[in-house]
Amino acid sequence: MVHLDHVNCTLGGSQALVDVSLHVARGEFVFLTGPSGAGKTTLLRVLYGDLKPTSGAATVAGVDLMRLKASGLPGLRRKVAVVFQDFKVLPERSVFDNIALALEVRGVPKASIDRRVRAVIRALDLEERSYAPCRELSGGEQQRVAIARSMVVNPELILADEPTGNLDADLARHLIELFKQFNTYGTTIIMATHNREVLAWAPEARQAHIERGRMSLPEAEVLDADPVSPIRAARRGA
Repeated sequence: MVHLDHVNCTLGGSQALVDVSLHVARGEFVFLTGPSGAGKTTLLRVLYGDLKPTSGAATVAGVDLMRLKASGLPGLRRKVAVVFQDFKVLPERSVFDNIALALEVRGVPKASIDRRVRAVIRALDLEERSYAPCRELSGGEQQRVAIARSMVVNPELILADEPTGNLDADLARHLIELFKQFNTYGTTIIMATHNREVLAWAPEARQAHIERGRMSLPEAEVLDADPVSPIRAARRGA
């Protein structure tokens, strides 16, 4: 699903990523850990096609990021959904409309949009706010809208940048359980976090640590090309 080899990336004249290698199998759940300013967000932006590496090899969901042109971005983003740290909701549109928009731009039929949006709104406990404009929502509620928007499109890969940062402990734990459920369906999850409590809620997930733009894998391994992760393989054999 994700294959980075010796990736370097310059941002604002500084070396933001240094010789980063990371391999994530399809269906795996990975926490990207590290302190603030370590390079977590930069790495996610590379995976989403928002930043182009200056050197190295980078492939996500079969897309070669080194050769990716602007015309190819929509194809990548049909496979990859992102939960941004700053929400990026449309403040004047309702909760329902913000979530539905992600399906509308993909040409999903209206009847299916209504069903899928209502299901994800219910899962994230937003039913009472369905038709409220997002400008009236709290930070935690806006974060849940952003998460719902990523989940509703059933992506192959979800990139989440500190998604629990604006949620209380109960909602944060519920969110991790939802991500774990999506993961069991085959969705690959890469979640950036600096909160060690969050890591304990998904002990089966692998951790990849980044600091000062350099990656270290706590479990000294590089996954092979097997499209099924070791975690999912173990579940199947249980």
